[in-house]
Amino acid sequence: MIFRSSNLSQPLNMMRCRYLSRLLDEEEFKRWFNTALGTVRSAEGDLERGDYNWACFKAHQSAEFAVKALLRGLGLGAYGHSVSALLTAAPLQLKALNVLQQAKTLDKYYVPTRYPNAWAEGSPADYYTREDAMQAIEYARSIIRWVEEAWRSLRQERVW
Repeated sequence: MIFRSSNLSQPLNMMRCRYLSRLLDEEEFKRWFNTALGTVRSAEGDLERGDYNWACFKAHQSAEFAVKALLRGLGLGAYGHSVSALLTAAPLQLKALNVLQQAKTLDKYYVPTRYPNAWAEGSPADYYTREDAMQAIEYARSIIRWVEEAWRSLRQERVW
């Protein structure tokens, strides 16, 4: 794809972002984004029941689904389970760095929240607290809000 701009000093990534905003796949975005919203609600239910390890895992999943909604809505590849790695594929203008630290925290909940062999003894439920789950859900909601704002911004840039 060739990107042309009358302003040659404009960064390529900004041009790429504007180009991609014209190709938004609204249906694909909604499909993944609605899954993210349902998953974070499920995490909140786990928190209420005291299933803190599952709340942490689902918080991670909801953030992953939200970021994949953005990337897939832009027609970009969205593979893997690391939320922080997925964020690196987002156009720079969307300022994914604002939620990168939260994503890195959530990435730590992908495997050990579910697998007993991730721990020397006990089971995952033994290692997660209410505070862990509350923070994980807060971080997931923050990433979901970031995705929603990024998508809104891209939709406003769309040129028909």
